Amino acid sequence: MKPEPVEIAKGIYWVGAVDWEERDFHGFRIERGSSYNAYLVVDEKITLVDTVKQRFFHEMIERVSQVVEPSEIDYIVSNHVETDHSGALADVKELTDATVICTEKGKKGLCKHFDCSEWEMKVVKTGDELSIGRRTLMFVETPMLHWPDNMVTYVKEDKILMSNDAFGQHFASVERYDEEVGVDEAVRWAKLYYANILMPFGELVKRKLEELSTIEIEMIAPSHGVIWKNPQRILEAYSKWASFVSERKLVVVYDTMWESTSRIAKAIAEGAGSEGVDVRVFRVRNDDISDIMAEILDAGGVAIGSSTMHNTFLPSVSSFLTSLQGLRPKGKLGVAFGSYGWSGGAVKQITEVLEKLRFDVLPPLQIRYRPTDEELRKAFDLGVNMAEKIKERV
Repeated sequence: MKPEPVEIAKGIYWVGAVDWEERDFHGFRIERGSSYNAYLVVDEKITLVDTVKQRFFHEMIERVSQVVEPSEIDYIVSNHVETDHSGALADVKELTDATVICTEKGKKGLCKHFDCSEWEMKVVKTGDELSIGRRTLMFVETPMLHWPDNMVTYVKEDKILMSNDAFGQHFASVERYDEEVGVDEAVRWAKLYYANILMPFGELVKRKLEELSTIEIEMIAPSHGVIWKNPQRILEAYSKWASFVSERKLVVVYDTMWESTSRIAKAIAEGAGSEGVDVRVFRVRNDDISDIMAEILDAGGVAIGSSTMHNTFLPSVSSFLTSLQGLRPKGKLGVAFGSYGWSGGAVKQITEVLEKLRFDVLPPLQIRYRPTDEELRKAFDLGVNMAEKIKERV
């Protein structure tokens, strides 16, 4: 049975591929696989917007072939160089003399990945338009969302934004639309994607959202996950995430050697919970960092704990802190905690990371050996204090 294309608007088809097996992307775990969404626009000039990972070339081209002969493609729009979108580009070019359309930085990137010496290429910038017959494609550069070469393609007459990585989700499914999987469910997967890919670029996201607000969008077709028939929901979510709008939530992240730090973490969580804030507790050795980052994205406060080993934090906490510094969440209340034996170090170094991130940092809690009931009460009170301050800030 041949893979079927999906007509998302009259003469516009999803011709991508579903990757049920992928579990890792840029180092974060994707539990539900992904999809690589390519779109075929059939007009006087036939246009393919993005391609797929190279190993899915045949799946994509079979879908294309059920609509048009691949050799008839006139333009290939490359919104982004990264090979989950451009990997099959050279294979498509072997079937057609299509002109490749991309940004200036996109051209440089593509020509490092492929031998494009004989390709006809057209460089575009924000506001440039391309008539393909009854339709007009407009291009908007979106540098650093999430590579310097990124752009989006807007089909003016159909009011469809082909947004590449923006508004995407790593989510493999037979459904193609947000309504089919449930809009709330689609937003949940989009949040996981945003937190682990786009969180550092909040200011850029806000600027691009403002720029895109001048055009009417009835559908957003990203390059991963489902298509948004309810674009306002994801646009509003992106605006909130980009501004780091916080909820009344405390995220407690820790690892422990002999459960002392675990007992402190749980006491902090109980204290915060007693004040009515939502609490999420993660032992970083057991829980996936990707999930933790999604919770931190809109949390009002973060408490990070570690036992001390070799005068520093545990390796699992080190990995978490490295990711946290790379993603650079903003506007958070933060505190460090932990236990130690003959020497400290972990709590001080966690505090330094929080200060580097410009969190509003509270005095740390450091306890030697196993915490006493009195010391656990101090941890509980720290949770209460965190909760009160979170409620003041939100």
